Amino acid sequence: MNRQRIHEDPAHYEQMTSQASPPSRTGQGVLRAWWVGGLICCIGQLAADVGVHLLKMSTSDGYCLAAIVLVFLTAVLTGAGVFDRIGQYAGAGSFVPITGFANAMVSPALEYRREGMVLGLGAKLFTIAGPVLVYGIGSSVLVGILYALLHH
Repeated sequence: MNRQRIHEDPAHYEQMTSQASPPSRTGQGVLRAWWVGGLICCIGQLAADVGVHLLKMSTSDGYCLAAIVLVFLTAVLTGAGVFDRIGQYAGAGSFVPITGFANAMVSPALEYRREGMVLGLGAKLFTIAGPVLVYGIGSSVLVGILYALLHH
């Protein structure tokens, strides 16, 4: 069968694609994402509870502590190369919590660290996270102005 005829027959092309593609393990992937993401959230909740109950922080300060702990742990694990293996194993379960943001900040910086602290690490630290911060801060300022104008 020549190349032109393969693309004319969608059923034949679908058959060839399904033979060449590895089988999807959706159930296994969902289970891995669920338990790893749940474990990450439990670590965050533990940090918040330690802040509130042991360190006598307010509830909002305890949740800030949880975010700081998760970002710090993710940055350290990314730097050590461990978080990439967790991401390969758990998929989105490891990136949906705030840990995905920390990983997105640290990974590009690590790739360019040999270029120096300023031009390598400093410049690439915000490669992925920079647009998120710019649009997040910009939209929050816009919403704040609209809120002030409409509720004044």
